[in-house]
Amino acid sequence: MVGSAAGAAGAVLVAALMFGGAVNTEALPGLPDPGPVTEWALPAFTLLAEVLGVLTVGLAVTAAFLLPGDGRSVAAHGWVLLRRVTWLALAWAFAAAAIVVLSVSDILGIPVAGLSRQAVVSFGFSVSQGQALLLQIGFALAVAACSRAGVSRAAAAVTAGLAMVALLPPAFTGHSAGAGNHQIAVTSLALHVLAAALWVGGLTGVLLVRRHRRFADTAARYSRLALSCFLATAVSGVVNAGIRVGSWEALQSSPYGQLVLLKVFALLAVGVIGAVHRTRTLRASTTYGFVRLAVGEVVVLAAATGLAVALSRSPAPVPEELAEPDPLVELLGFAMPGPPTARAMLANPLPDMFFLTVVAVGIAAYVAGVVRLRRAGHPWPIARTASWIGGMLLLGAVTGLGVARYAYVLFSVHMVQHMALSMAVPILLVGGAPVTLALRTLRRPADPQVRGAREWLLVVLHSRVARFLSHPVVALVVYVGSLYGLYLGGLLGTLMRYHLGHLAMLTHFVLAGYLLFWVLIGADPGRRRVHPALLTVVHFLSMVAHAFFGFVLLQSATVIASDWYTAVHPPWAAPLLDDQHLGASLAWAFGELPAVVVLLVLVRQWIRSDEREQARLDRAATRADATGEEDELARYNAFLAAASTGEPARQEP
Repeated sequence: MVGSAAGAAGAVLVAALMFGGAVNTEALPGLPDPGPVTEWALPAFTLLAEVLGVLTVGLAVTAAFLLPGDGRSVAAHGWVLLRRVTWLALAWAFAAAAIVVLSVSDILGIPVAGLSRQAVVSFGFSVSQGQALLLQIGFALAVAACSRAGVSRAAAAVTAGLAMVALLPPAFTGHSAGAGNHQIAVTSLALHVLAAALWVGGLTGVLLVRRHRRFADTAARYSRLALSCFLATAVSGVVNAGIRVGSWEALQSSPYGQLVLLKVFALLAVGVIGAVHRTRTLRASTTYGFVRLAVGEVVVLAAATGLAVALSRSPAPVPEELAEPDPLVELLGFAMPGPPTARAMLANPLPDMFFLTVVAVGIAAYVAGVVRLRRAGHPWPIARTASWIGGMLLLGAVTGLGVARYAYVLFSVHMVQHMALSMAVPILLVGGAPVTLALRTLRRPADPQVRGAREWLLVVLHSRVARFLSHPVVALVVYVGSLYGLYLGGLLGTLMRYHLGHLAMLTHFVLAGYLLFWVLIGADPGRRRVHPALLTVVHFLSMVAHAFFGFVLLQSATVIASDWYTAVHPPWAAPLLDDQHLGASLAWAFGELPAVVVLLVLVRQWIRSDEREQARLDRAATRADATGEEDELARYNAFLAAASTGEPARQEP
């Protein structure tokens, strides 16, 4: 199987490189030439790194999530897979390091033997492509270390998560990063790479444990994962290819477009094989039939991986750089928008594949859970459903409509986006009680040694990390600390400059806000039991910190992230400091309504808490009257009366 897959990937890579024009067979006089070693070794090591990364992800995911465990530890087959992950991750790091050297040779047009150490170091630490490769090397080494850290299922899950993260840095450079609309191009490529890695790597991991006594159940669990990965790979691939190809004519006439069509055919072929898996081999529980089809699927997917590497080296029909490059387009990924109007804020969208996926999957999963619950005869409040869907739609609107364009160039609009993502969206999402819905609707696996989504959710809720983060003071520090650290600590400009940093910043806004409001007003299990009076104090402190932050910005005479906003400042906009003061005013005003809503909910919870306590005392008094015993409230009242008169309290005989 390994030899056939490697041969298919290598043969397809060579043929596609020559067909797509990615390899120059003849050196042109007067132009720098890195030589044939770099010409062929760079795509070869790129293919090797991708294959090693896919295998690392697949084996780690299989060990952590697909195989049955042994209590809190992975089973014997899972332990073997984790040991293989160690060597795969180390080889992956070595291949990525080789790509760094070969990339410098390719860019400078100098053979590898003529490169200086300074050129390689400068590329790795100063150029985005080199920085991405260094990040990948660091994550791969961390994966190797974590795979040897222990045999617990939690450690295996961390290893799998790190491996998936290690796949992504190079996806944020290359064709997609240079595309005009890199907001959706870059994220679609990252999702494409991650889904394909889970699909191909997971299948390889399942094949390696084909002698496991519960192989049929493991294969069935992988089949459900593969279906989701197939859909994600197809959608993200179509979106990314459409941006880089540009038109139907280019798809049919250009070598790049024809290679894309070949990759589409390979994807369809694998989809047919997967359908046969689900309809025949899994239902018949025939291990031989599954393995035979799976080997063919791996070979086809290996060939598709070779095509993907060739595409990354081939010139796309839509050029990465314009004939007259616009510095603003290179920074923003789009042309400078016109003066802001209500229509411009809502129209002219700037979609991002990451948030589009989160919104679509979040709404679909929630609605599916509600439907399943109601079919079982259990009601679910319509207000919770409306709150969740409203929060998701607001998330999509703030990150994908025209307001997202202006948030890049105007501090005031960015602050509105920040306040919406950190306050309005989290409050609505917390009101949907998604954890409660998930625990009621997710099904338990038939095998008690298998951890499904529900079991992993319970592990997270009962973990020490969740216990620590759910402390009201910790949640407050995370929320307020990130607010001050981002704007007053000099991080905003750096995060705005990089698409990955921008995505991480917006995601952090939502998560930090969700954590705070989940602790304050959430109805889901897993929260600390804290009296509403203390939660009201925490909320009051957050309001004070928020108001003080707005006051500091209003009084500040220093422009925040001046390097970024100076570079993208629109000619029609107000001066930077005036726009910053406007943003401070909007932040101050925006927080009032959500703060009042949360305060009302807390007061309501406080009243209900007192009512429940009074009802408990009344039941205790009634029970004491019926039995002739003195209840707790009566003893406490007698103690207060004795203390007021100076007489000693009556002791029980």
